[in-house]
Amino acid sequence: MPRVISIVQCVKMKRDTPQLARHLYISPLFVNAAAYAEKISDEWYILSAKYHLARPLDWLEPYDLTLKNMTARQRREWAERVFAELKPLLKSTDTVVMLAGVLYRKNLVKKIEGLGCSLQIPMRGLGIGKQVQWLKKQLEEC
Repeated sequence: MPRVISIVQCVKMKRDTPQLARHLYISPLFVNAAAYAEKISDEWYILSAKYHLARPLDWLEPYDLTLKNMTARQRREWAERVFAELKPLLKSTDTVVMLAGVLYRKNLVKKIEGLGCSLQIPMRGLGIGKQVQWLKKQLEEC
């Protein structure tokens, strides 16, 4: 049975106390991306610079880490770990909706496609403000 699996990128703006992953990140981009993922997906996950692949109900401590400050090698290693956690969760019949920026998806796209999954990147090429607008429009239409 085909499923939709969404992957949402973490953001810098976080609450300052431990939270469920779905509540830790507080930027408009994340809040709208998470709401969209919940509406369209059978399951959704969060790409975290620190925790790799987090489930919305995972309990996370706040952190200050981003892929932007990592070397290319560190980002590849991060992506390897994320993919190792993601691979057993995916089936070749799944559609994966990537709601993540270039740095977070770069080393994952080919690996996900290699599993036979259909991959969608609906906000490709949009700046953050345009991504928030796009998400809000989609949420209104859902």
